[in-house]
Amino acid sequence: MPPPSNPSSFALASPSCSIFWSRIFPFLRWWPLITRDTLRADLLAGLTGAVIVLPQGVAFALIAGLPPVYGLYSAMVPPIIAALFGSSRHLISGPTTAISIVVFATVSKVVAPGSPQFISLALTLTLLAGVYQLVLGLARMGTLVNFVSHSVVVGFTAGAAILIATSQLKHFLGVPIPPGESFLHTWQDIFAELHLINPYVAAVAVASLATGIALMIIRPRWPGLLVAMVIGGVLAAVLGPVAHAIPLVGELPRSLPPPSLPDFSLKSIKALGGGALAIAMLGLVEAVSIGRSIALKSGQRIDGNQEFVGQGLANMIGSFFSSYAGSGSFTRSGINYAAGAVTPLAGIFAAIVLAVIVLVFGPVAAHLPVPAMAGILMIVAWRLIDFHHIVNILRTSKRETAVLLTTFFATLFIELEFAIYVGVMLSLIIYLMRTSRPGIVTRVPDPAAPNRHLATDPKLPECPQLKIVRIDGSLFFGAVDHVQNVLHQQWAAQPGQRHLLIIGNGINFVDIAGAEMLVQEARRRRALGGDVYLAKAKEEVCQILRRGGFAEQIQHENIFVHKTHAIATIVSHLDHNICATCDKRIFWECRDLPVAEKPVAA
Repeated sequence: MPPPSNPSSFALASPSCSIFWSRIFPFLRWWPLITRDTLRADLLAGLTGAVIVLPQGVAFALIAGLPPVYGLYSAMVPPIIAALFGSSRHLISGPTTAISIVVFATVSKVVAPGSPQFISLALTLTLLAGVYQLVLGLARMGTLVNFVSHSVVVGFTAGAAILIATSQLKHFLGVPIPPGESFLHTWQDIFAELHLINPYVAAVAVASLATGIALMIIRPRWPGLLVAMVIGGVLAAVLGPVAHAIPLVGELPRSLPPPSLPDFSLKSIKALGGGALAIAMLGLVEAVSIGRSIALKSGQRIDGNQEFVGQGLANMIGSFFSSYAGSGSFTRSGINYAAGAVTPLAGIFAAIVLAVIVLVFGPVAAHLPVPAMAGILMIVAWRLIDFHHIVNILRTSKRETAVLLTTFFATLFIELEFAIYVGVMLSLIIYLMRTSRPGIVTRVPDPAAPNRHLATDPKLPECPQLKIVRIDGSLFFGAVDHVQNVLHQQWAAQPGQRHLLIIGNGINFVDIAGAEMLVQEARRRRALGGDVYLAKAKEEVCQILRRGGFAEQIQHENIFVHKTHAIATIVSHLDHNICATCDKRIFWECRDLPVAEKPVAA
C-alpha cells in the first residue's frame, strides 16, 4: 500500500498514539525535556543523592533487621523503577525509616531476626506490598490517600522515631539486651543493665552523634551523616575495636543487587498479608504526600494513581533483586530538588553512582563501628519528629489531636501495623462525622442587596409561613438523621412555617436514603397544610430523584431551576389571610397581596 500523499495525516494520529503510550510508559512524558543542561543538573543532583543515601541505606537496613548491604540494594533497583513509572520528577524512592521499622516488626513475629529465612520473608513482604500498591493504582484508587489524615502520619512517624531511638540504645551504650523486646521491656532492661555500659562503645556513639548534630547546625549542606560515620570509624580504630569490644558493621559484598526469590508458600503469605497492607498504605501516603509537597514548589502536577503504579512496580521488581520495601524519602527528595534536579534521571543517576561506590568501596564498611551507626540513627530519629506540625495540631483541632495521640501511643505499645490501621480508621471516622453533619443555614432576602438576594443574617426577618434553608453537604444515609433533626427543630421553633424551600446548589450527592428523607419531609409538611420545594439542585441530584421515582412523590412542579420562580410560586400557595395581616413583606411578590384594613378608631 503506498504511503499517504499528505504527511500531516501522521501528525493528526500521533497525539492520540503518544497519549496511549505515555500512559503505559510515563517516562515518555518527561523524556523530551532532556537536554545537555538538564543532564548536567541531574548528574550533579544524582551524585549528591548517592552520598546522602550511603549512610542512610546502611542504617535503615539495620532498623529492618537485615544485613546492611540490603539497604544499599534497596536504594539501587527500586528508585530506578519508581523514576520510570512514577509521576513525580523529583521524588526519590528507596528505604525509609518508618517502613523499615514496620518490616522488622512484621517479619520478626514470624521468624527470628538475622536468620536466612528472615531475609526471604522480608522480600516476600515487599512483593505483597507492591502487589497491593499496583492493584490500587490500576483500579484508579489514588484518591484513597486523601482520606488518611496527616495527623496519622505525623503521629506514626513520631512514635516510630522513639521506637528507633529505643532500639538503638543497646548499640549506643553497649548494653546486652535480648532482641525482639517490646518498648517497655527494652527500657526496663536498660535501667537494669546500666552498670554494664561499655564506655568505649558509648564514646564512639557520642562522637558520631555530636559530629552529625554540629554539621547539621554549622554546615547543613554538607553530608553530615557520612562525615559523622567516618569520624566514628576513625575513633573506633584509634581505641581498638577488638580490645574494647566495639562491634563493627562488617565488609559489604562488592556486587550489584543479586537476583532473589521471595517465599511463595501459602503459610508465609497468610502470615505477612496484614503487615504488607499496612506497608502498602504507609508507603503510598509517604510517596504521594512527599511528591505533592515538592510539586507545590516546582509547579508540577502529581498523578496519585500513577504514583501508586510506580511504587508498586518498584517494590515488586525490587523484591526479585534483594531489595526490601521502600517508598518516597522526604530527605532525599528534598535534597534532590534543592540540588537542581530537573527530571527523574537524577534518581536514576543516584542509584547508578551508589552501585559504583559499593563495587569500589564495599570493603571499607568492615571498619564502620555499629555504635557510630547508632549515633547516626539517633539523629535520623530526632529529625523524624515533626514538632512544628505536632504543636500546630495540638493547638488547632481536638479531633486531629485525638488521632495524633492515639496513633502515637498505639505505635509505641501495640503492633505497628495495627497502629496504622487504628489511625486510618480514626481518620475515616472523623471524615464520616464531618460529612454526616452537613451545614443547614437559614436564608432570607436582604433588602439592602440588589434584587434582594438571599443572605444568612439572623437579624433579618423571616416569612412566618415559609422557611428557606440551604443545605451544604451531601444527603446520604449517614447525614439523613442529622438533617431531619435540624428541620424538625426549626419547625418546632416556628410551627407556622409549614412550607419549606430547600436551596440545593450545595448538595453534591443524594442517595436513596436522602431521597426518601425528602419524600418523608414533603408528606409531613403536606399533612400540616404546607409542602416541600427544591430549587437550584444540581443535575446529578435531579437525575437520581427522577430515576428513583422520588421526583414524582415530591411533585415535579415543586422542583425549580431558579429560586426566583420558586418563591413566586410558593407565595401564591401561602395563606393570604395570614399574609394580609403580616408586617414582614420580605418578598417582592408580597407587594401584590391584599393588606387587611386597620379598624377605624371611634
